Amino acid sequence: MDYRVYYYQNSLNRKAPVLQYIEKLSLKEQAKVLKYIDFLRKNKGYLDEPYSRHIQGKIRELRVDFSKNRHRIFFVTVVGKKIILLHSFLKKTNKTPKKEIAKALDNYTDFLINKKIINYGKE
Repeated sequence: MDYRVYYYQNSLNRKAPVLQYIEKLSLKEQAKVLKYIDFLRKNKGYLDEPYSRHIQGKIRELRVDFSKNRHRIFFVTVVGKKIILLHSFLKKTNKTPKKEIAKALDNYTDFLINKKIINYGKE
């Protein structure tokens, strides 16, 4: 069984923040982000730098640079060969903002409690 990718879904408002983020990008940026997500899946949820970096605990970030835009997607790999995309943002500073890490941690906690996810669609 191969690894599968899922979008975390907020248990209160039922929104999938990473999916919403990707849908707002230009078509070229969407294509590159989705290509990197698929690359992550094919590599069993683990990529070395410069593609991915450890953030905190089980949370890692997928790093997708497009021109001057630096897209970051926080994710975790969990039992059952699942990769859960938790939170994403456009990085504008050299250091990852603590508020973005806090959002990812909150989403991870919500996921652990409620197990709300949406299938990624590329298997």
